[in-house]
Amino acid sequence: MTASDGQIVPPEKCTRMEEVRREIDRIDERMVELLAERFAYVDRAWQIKMGTSEGATVPWRIQQVIDKVRTKAEKHGLPPELAEALWRQMIGWFIQYEEENLRPGGGKK
Repeated sequence: MTASDGQIVPPEKCTRMEEVRREIDRIDERMVELLAERFAYVDRAWQIKMGTSEGATVPWRIQQVIDKVRTKAEKHGLPPELAEALWRQMIGWFIQYEEENLRPGGGKK
């Protein structure tokens, strides 16, 4: 899903919308793969938490993740507000998922 010769076309080198769309599709595929990998760890987290008193929401950890994401976003030229908004949405979904699985009778094995 790159240029016809298999090379990635940097944004500034794209001259046609089909190039831009092809690169966005390539990136989206990678992002879904990474989200699936992250989800696998979240799925494991609630299983480990089952026998402990630790709940799904760990405020200090959430803030730690947000702080790191904002810093990395700035480093890569991404608006930190965008990164934070995306991560807060994702974290919120993962917390809800963990809470559902941590409920008595809610966990899948």
